[in-house]
Amino acid sequence: MTLEKLVLNYIASAEQALDELKIIEAASHLSKELIMSVVDLAKDYLHDAKYYREEKKFEISLASVAYCEGLLDALRILKLVKFEWRKPGENVKEK
Repeated sequence: MTLEKLVLNYIASAEQALDELKIIEAASHLSKELIMSVVDLAKDYLHDAKYYREEKKFEISLASVAYCEGLLDALRILKLVKFEWRKPGENVKEK
């Protein structure tokens, strides 16, 4: 798999996770606004990943989307949000 294809797969996976993400409000003493600030930071990293993908800077794009995934995973592990990652091997359209 090429680095470009890997980046496309990770970006698609992060987009899907963000699209279906639900905040678990009763799960924490943290405010919804504080949780959303971390979600917004993840979205910013995803935006950066897309920008660098378009610029053909695939290493930077991959690093950016990895930060996005790390923040989302942390929120999920802490049971502050709910979502599912894409299944491995799902087809991704190249853009």
